[in-house]
Amino acid sequence: EVRVAESGGDLVRTGESLRLTCIVSGITNTDYAIGWLRKVPGKDREVVSCFSTRDGSVYYTPSVLGRFITSTDNAKNMTYLEMNDLKPEDTAVYRCAVQPLIVDGYCSGYGRWFSGYQYWGQGTQVTVSS
Repeated sequence: EVRVAESGGDLVRTGESLRLTCIVSGITNTDYAIGWLRKVPGKDREVVSCFSTRDGSVYYTPSVLGRFITSTDNAKNMTYLEMNDLKPEDTAVYRCAVQPLIVDGYCSGYGRWFSGYQYWGQGTQVTVSS
C-alpha cells in the first residue's frame, strides 16, 4: 500500500519561513514524480513544485520561484518544501503527491497539473498573516 503523509503547516507572519515534510512509503516503482500542490477553497489551485527522480528535473510555479525550494533526503525517505519570505497569498492547504513514472520530462507536462498525480497526502494548512 502506497502512503503519502505531509506535515509542517502552521500559522506564520509575512516574511517568515516554514518547512513542510512529506514521507512516502510503500512505492515499488524505481522512478516517480513528487509534487507539492496547494489549493484555496473556492479559489485558484497550483502545482507548486514537481521533482522527477527519473531525469532529475524540477519545476516551480512562477509565483514561488526563488522563494520555495523542494529537496529530498534519501537517507530519511523524506521530501521537503522549504518556503521562505512567505506572503499572505501563500495561504492554502498544501498537499504532497506522487506519480510513478516510465517517461522523461514529466515535470514539464502532466506533473504541472493536479490530475498528473496518483497518490496524495491528506493536506496541511499554511496560513500567513499580514
